[in-house]
Amino acid sequence: METVGYSPPVKRSVLIAGHPTSISLEPIFWQALEIAARDAAMPINALVAQIDEARMTVPEPPNLTSAIRQWLFGRALGG
Repeated sequence: METVGYSPPVKRSVLIAGHPTSISLEPIFWQALEIAARDAAMPINALVAQIDEARMTVPEPPNLTSAIRQWLFGRALGG
């Protein structure tokens, strides 16, 4: 069984609709987000904007960081 390197969150700024937004994610999630953006042939900012837009369609939207983690986990599960 491979172990994961546990690390505290790292804060980065992304642009969503031209507005800077600060997001804190653990390095493993930043890496997964970079891979997902590369696979989709889009900048991270654009992918985060898509996730942000999708989260706002549910009755009780989670915060953006939580939505990103859930989206990445769903992607890892093949969904």
